[in-house]
Amino acid sequence: MSKLTGKVAIVTGASKGIGAAIAKSLAAAGASVVVNYASSKEGAEKVVADITKAGGKAVAVKGDVSKAAEAKGIVDAAIAHYGKLDVLVNNSGVYAFSPLEEINEEEFHRQFNINVLGLLLTTQAASKHLGEGSSIINIGSVVSRITPSGSAIYTGTKGAVDAITGVLSRELGPRKIRVNALNPGMVETEGTHSAGFIGSDFETGTVAQTPLGRLGQPNDIASIAVFLASDDSAWLTGEQLLAGGGVR
Repeated sequence: MSKLTGKVAIVTGASKGIGAAIAKSLAAAGASVVVNYASSKEGAEKVVADITKAGGKAVAVKGDVSKAAEAKGIVDAAIAHYGKLDVLVNNSGVYAFSPLEEINEEEFHRQFNINVLGLLLTTQAASKHLGEGSSIINIGSVVSRITPSGSAIYTGTKGAVDAITGVLSRELGPRKIRVNALNPGMVETEGTHSAGFIGSDFETGTVAQTPLGRLGQPNDIASIAVFLASDDSAWLTGEQLLAGGGVR
């Protein structure tokens, strides 16, 4: 029997990159998956098609996690389609790097609304349906440890994710709901390509500082998410798992 047979999972921001890989891996492990997207319907539907082609179960659901009604709608869709909820992966996130003198209110609120408020709103909605043995996985980042220059806003959001993970693990622990943070290093995705990181001096420097000597790939992170979603990690909560090839 697969590790997640009979489980239902929501993965936010799952139309591409790390989120898509996590959704596919959870489905491959037996879970029925809600593939959330904010704007890329085509990307989400491709993820669903890949899952169903491989014999899994998935449905694409639109929703902006930074808006309470839409966050609730994502959770409601999971219940409507599958009747319950066992795993929530808070993966939706945005980033942009800029030095202190270029920080502005609009960019601050954009990143905090999605990366932090979105996590809280989705977890708030999901927690009403999660029962004993459920798992919440918050996708953070190693930036909260390595604090790279020019990343004050983004690193601030991920530091908040780490702190919130600890708080929610205490709040939800009495209900036997686990909450952990999965914090990748730099991962080669559509986003890091479009941002110009891949093939740049930034990539070269990152690889040089990585003990395992390469960038992460989405499946590197997805396999850890499956572990955190499964009973194999039943004694873990409030943890920050660094997944950056040794970068810290």
